[in-house]
Amino acid sequence: MAATEHALTLTQAAAQAAVNKKGAQLAAFDVSERLAITDVFLIITATNERQVGAVVDGIEEELLKIGAKTVRREGDRENRWVLMDYLDMVVHVQHKEERALYSLERLWRDCPAIELHVDVPEATAEPTAELGADDDVE
Repeated sequence: MAATEHALTLTQAAAQAAVNKKGAQLAAFDVSERLAITDVFLIITATNERQVGAVVDGIEEELLKIGAKTVRREGDRENRWVLMDYLDMVVHVQHKEERALYSLERLWRDCPAIELHVDVPEATAEPTAELGADDDVE
């Protein structure tokens, strides 16, 4: 069973919102065959705690516009790793140090990667690259 169309729509909208707030190294995985609790994991890196918060807020605002609300949100006190649960999709916004330490993409690399179609704003075109399932995080 593959990720639902709804989960994929949420994923694309969240990815675009993250890029708009200078989120980087986006990776999305279809985890529907491995987990019964969600269809997609979206992983995003931010360079500092303030940016983690901005990315999280940007995603939440954008998804509210299309009628999606978080069911659970954890980690926003420290803004080092914030998890946002939308049932069909779970978003992990991680500080670059947590991203390197926990390396979630290695844990889920045997799941199908989801291609993200995002428009990178001109000012951030250089540092915002997609992270493939086998790429290392700096």
